[in-house]
This record gives sequence, structure tokens and C-alpha cells, in this order.
Amino acid sequence: MVQSTEAHPDSCPVLKTADIISGKWTLLILRDLAKGINRFSALERSLAGISPKTLSERLKSLERAGIVTRKSYAEVPPRVEYTLTEMGWDLIPLIEHMRDYGDKWLSDGRSYVHVSVDDNAPGA
Repeated sequence: MVQSTEAHPDSCPVLKTADIISGKWTLLILRDLAKGINRFSALERSLAGISPKTLSERLKSLERAGIVTRKSYAEVPPRVEYTLTEMGWDLIPLIEHMRDYGDKWLSDGRSYVHVSVDDNAPGA
């Protein structure tokens, strides 16, 4: 049975999950952390085109959400490592399913048209 979220959209677990992973670069950061890439500079190299500011913001956001932990080492030069929490690891199968869906339905040259969920709302 599908529950309605009209009365309480903030309590919808699907929307809460989408909010965590929807930022640009977030899924790719999670993918790389799952591969064991855990240093800021290594993540930056792996994510060609991401700015250091954006990477830092995304990592802080994931840390606040409980998806990533940040560990600093008192060394010279300073070393910081990021790892997925249990909550973060639980997102990896979801990302893999999204990859499988994209391979199956979106990778054969079909045109993709972005449609906002709100565009399909009644009265829109």
C-alpha cells in the first residue's frame, strides 16, 4: 500500500532520501567513497570538473546528514580522510540500482527529457 504524502511531505522517506542524494556531484562522491577513494585530493582528481569549494560543501553536507565521517590526522602535512558510515553504505545498492536503470532505459540513444514531478501534478 502506498501512503499519501500530501498532508506531511516532510515525513516521506523517499523525499528525504532524494534530498540527501540529489545535489550535483553527490552520487559520484558516494560512488568514489564506496571504491575506497577517501582523501580530498584523490576525490578531487577522480571527479574531473568539480571545484574544491563544491567538493568541500558536498562532503560537509554528507557529514551533517550522517552519510560520511571525516577523520583528521595530526600530521605534517595534515591528512583528512572521509569514509562512508553504515547509513552511507546503505545508499550504495540504491546507486547501483540507479546505474542499472540508466543502463537499461537511458543509455541506448533514447532522448531524455527532464520532467519535474511538479509538472505532472494535478492542475499544473
